Amino acid sequence: MRETAEDKENTMSRFVKNKTKMVFYFSMEFLIGKLLENYLINLGLLDVVVKGLSDLGIDFYDLAEMENDPGLGSGGLGRLSACFLDSMASTGIAGYGVGLRFRFGLFKQRIDNGYQIEQPDAWLTNEYPWEMAKPSEAVEVKFGGVVDRTYDNGKLGFIHKGYDSVLAVPYDIPIVGYGGKNITSLRIFQALPMDDTVDMQAFNNGKYAEAMAKKSEAEAITCILYPEDGQPSGRVLRIKQEYLMVSAGIASILRIYESIYGNDAWADMPKHVSIHINDTHPAFCIPELMRVLLDDKGLEWDDAWDITRGVVSYTNHTVLPEALEKWPSDMLQHVVPRIYMIIEEIDRRFKEMLRNELGDWYNNCRNMGIIVDGMTRMANLSIIGSHHVNGVAEIHSQILKADLFKDFYLMNPDKFSNKTNGISHRRFLMQSNKPLASLITDCIGESWKKDPEKLSGLEKYANDKSVLEKLAAVKRESKARLASYISKKSGIDVDVDSIFDIQVKRMHAYKRQLLNAFKVLWLYNGIKDGSVTLPHPCVFIFSGKAAQGYHFAKEVIKFICSVADKVNSDEKVSKVIKVVFIENFCVSVAQQIYPAADISEQISTAGMEASGTGNMKFMMNGAITLGTLDGANVEISRLVGNDNCKIFGMTAEEVAHALRSREYNSRQFVSGHGTLSKITGQLVDGFFNSSGQSFWGIHDALMSRNDEFFVLKDFDSYVGAWMELSNTYGDSKVWNRMSLINIAKSGFFSSDRTIAEYDRDIWNTKGV
Repeated sequence: MRETAEDKENTMSRFVKNKTKMVFYFSMEFLIGKLLENYLINLGLLDVVVKGLSDLGIDFYDLAEMENDPGLGSGGLGRLSACFLDSMASTGIAGYGVGLRFRFGLFKQRIDNGYQIEQPDAWLTNEYPWEMAKPSEAVEVKFGGVVDRTYDNGKLGFIHKGYDSVLAVPYDIPIVGYGGKNITSLRIFQALPMDDTVDMQAFNNGKYAEAMAKKSEAEAITCILYPEDGQPSGRVLRIKQEYLMVSAGIASILRIYESIYGNDAWADMPKHVSIHINDTHPAFCIPELMRVLLDDKGLEWDDAWDITRGVVSYTNHTVLPEALEKWPSDMLQHVVPRIYMIIEEIDRRFKEMLRNELGDWYNNCRNMGIIVDGMTRMANLSIIGSHHVNGVAEIHSQILKADLFKDFYLMNPDKFSNKTNGISHRRFLMQSNKPLASLITDCIGESWKKDPEKLSGLEKYANDKSVLEKLAAVKRESKARLASYISKKSGIDVDVDSIFDIQVKRMHAYKRQLLNAFKVLWLYNGIKDGSVTLPHPCVFIFSGKAAQGYHFAKEVIKFICSVADKVNSDEKVSKVIKVVFIENFCVSVAQQIYPAADISEQISTAGMEASGTGNMKFMMNGAITLGTLDGANVEISRLVGNDNCKIFGMTAEEVAHALRSREYNSRQFVSGHGTLSKITGQLVDGFFNSSGQSFWGIHDALMSRNDEFFVLKDFDSYVGAWMELSNTYGDSKVWNRMSLINIAKSGFFSSDRTIAEYDRDIWNTKGV
């Protein structure tokens, strides 16, 4: 990689020489996946290397399989961030990622008797070949202590005393843009003690844990992504993680900025630097940049505030209240006292502005204030302290403006926009599905690789029998590859001529894996009693991780696996359907799954999925979307037309009305529904006792807590839509045409397009 390292330095030198505006993309997650093959594709060297190794008797893909997936994320947020870095490098934008170097990532998921078992994801055990440590650029980060006010010649100052320090050591991972002309980097920080010593007195007294305590406490900060925060210690650790990432990242940015523009050009910083905060995890960027400008650089508040707001922009990724970070104010004050003082002052000034400019001051403060009822709301801080806020799909952005952040939007509508998410077609098509990529190139040439919207050229082959037959052969090849993986990992043999119906994503109640599993249980019951006949065999494939403390999601995994045991062990039913739960979903597993799907399950409760990116990856690989009008499904359905996807269920407006009116009663609904009465009864009546489990948690969520995600309410619509889609599969010409149209329309969802919109409307780098 010596030449790549040189190219990386040359890229930075070119940016510095041209004084190119730089984007620093802060995110808690960067699921970059395995990089060897990605690097070679983007450098145009893959074919040469594959052939050269083959001549030596070495299979390149066996070699590439040995690389670990970096444990730097957990789901869609991290995969999106990685795609964005790829697109920034590929399109000539001076974009750099900033995150954390987690020793164990989230966790490695193992399924034992249907239960999720979390094991450490020791991805750094054998070191990581692509990273380069930069210990000379390590940053001291301070926690705790007290802040005293001082006056020097009438000027107010602040002294931080009695704090504990940790060292944030940066590691840089190259991000190779397509064509190899631009190589940027992802900078991730690892927390270490300031000095690698032990308390010798405690050690000599036999108090070994106490002697190592400071070292252990420092290293714990970047040990595991998203530590369980059901107790105060977990929340404190999350705050430390987020502040360490931000404090060290801001220090790196300012070091670069001063080296280019000097230490007196702060007013021009918004012309030269963009800091983008991906969700609320990096919201400390706002008070931390203020702290440095005020305390270290000596600027006045108003000047520092103008610079900060000119530099920072914010992407919101969720409308779920539990995912909009809020921290106890007394906890923040204890962990990051100077930062909390600055947040307090931002909040005070904002509320004073509300008093002067808007009526209904009390309600406006409650809705828009940062500190309310003893909690500090990071989403409100992110909006107030940034110059631009965006959602990630049309429906999501509309909900932000009309509901979640309505008051902010009414006050400053020009601040809000939509930037529909995108994916890297280089990884999730060119790399993941080489047979399909080759077929596309045979049809329309190479230009789509640089300009993915040229995939639209495939539309002229929508009725070409030869191309459609080749497309079907490509899909079957991908299904065979996944079937082999399933057999190897789980011992379940699946028929590649079955419909592959797939739902893979983070396990969450609103994503409604439960609805999918209920459909499978309905099929089981119907096939057993003869009331349901399927025209084609079907394999239902699930995969996804549940957060460590999310007991409902874990119970859903167990339920899916229990349904799988019932189905797969029944001689009659297993001839028609099978169920597979693929453990430890990660980028490399995803790259085998997406190309093999016939049906893409995108069935979240309408209005609750911000965007989704799995829906785009499935679409780009020719799967047909079965989904609600939620997230980017709205744009997918509009692009491909209702003839080439299948939409069902309540709309976001209907969901919102049902939640407000409280007219829906799940017990009453089920009592008049024979099918659902049977299924909900099977949760607890001993039907699954052979697996040692009853599912009272799921039953209570549906019946006692009124089915808040409308699993039961949408069941009939969902099953009807699925049956229509599975019947369509029998007409291979129609199905393959639908598949081709989805591929042809998927270019819109390239992250290259998304990044171009960010640059045009938010960052304004004027990049190539």
